[in-house]
Amino acid sequence: MPCYRCGIRQTDPERGASPWRRGVHREAQVLICPSCQREHDLELEHCGSCGSTRLICRLGEVECRACGWVRPARSGEPEAPLVTAGAPGLSEEVEAALSRVLGRRPGG
Repeated sequence: MPCYRCGIRQTDPERGASPWRRGVHREAQVLICPSCQREHDLELEHCGSCGSTRLICRLGEVECRACGWVRPARSGEPEAPLVTAGAPGLSEEVEAALSRVLGRRPGG
């Protein structure tokens, strides 16, 4: 899943905690890359109890990871994130990853 702001894709994680952050934007779970986290206006939803942006969206509900507050997700389809999963280059990245895993030569 790419960063919803800039579209950069998360690479294989290194040891330790990921520098990427999760949030909820327009009723959809999104990832935020370390560079975009420096932005002051990420347009993330806030907890209705404590005001935190440490929210996760799952199975029709939104939960705050800071205080545990839970609310039902708003009805209707979530709005599309700013950057979609179909960003340019995805098919090439998938092909390269499959080639590495399956031992294929590129283009073969």
